[in-house]
Amino acid sequence: MNPVRNIDFAGDNKISNGVKILGSLLISILLFLPQPVSGGEGAMGKKVVMIIAKNGFRDEELQEPKTVLEKAGVKVVLASSSPGTAVGMLGARVKVEKTINEVNPSDYDAVIFVGGRGASEYFEDSTAHSIAKRANEQGKLVCAICIAPVTLARAGLLTGKRVTVFSSEANQLKQAGAIYTRGGVEVDGNIITADGPGSAREFGRTILTSLRGGQR
Repeated sequence: MNPVRNIDFAGDNKISNGVKILGSLLISILLFLPQPVSGGEGAMGKKVVMIIAKNGFRDEELQEPKTVLEKAGVKVVLASSSPGTAVGMLGARVKVEKTINEVNPSDYDAVIFVGGRGASEYFEDSTAHSIAKRANEQGKLVCAICIAPVTLARAGLLTGKRVTVFSSEANQLKQAGAIYTRGGVEVDGNIITADGPGSAREFGRTILTSLRGGQR
């Protein structure tokens, strides 16, 4: 007869426990690895400039699109008419990273004009108009929210375009030859417009979709 082999159950238990520990360690490592941001595909490495009023930009119209874009890996640069601290209508204070004189549209995938009552400082600003025109000529996204689409209209970018704006400025867009839709967010080619703070988050999402190569 063959001798009965002694089975080392204690050894098997040690192996089983070792496997469990190794599995737990692997799970822990995976949990702490950088995770891709939902909706960020195709947006990593993109760069945009948000042009804000030095005094009186609309807080949500800066903060909400900025958050949407940054969470997807987009680099956001803040520009204004002069250096220092820009102040929002609701009290937000942000550091100006560039003056508009230093903005080269070639460096960015999108130029975004933020609204708020202070945004009227760019309505007749030749530098702001030049930035918008050059960005448009280069096929970059040119975006504006609230009253800021008036700057695009004065720069001659909205003729024949389907756009929206804060309702008080609708006639200014119509007079510039734009097709005013009353919508929350409108996309016409590389031009993206939104009507105010209530549409700020969707404005950001729409810009992100276009940066990722979405339909224009």
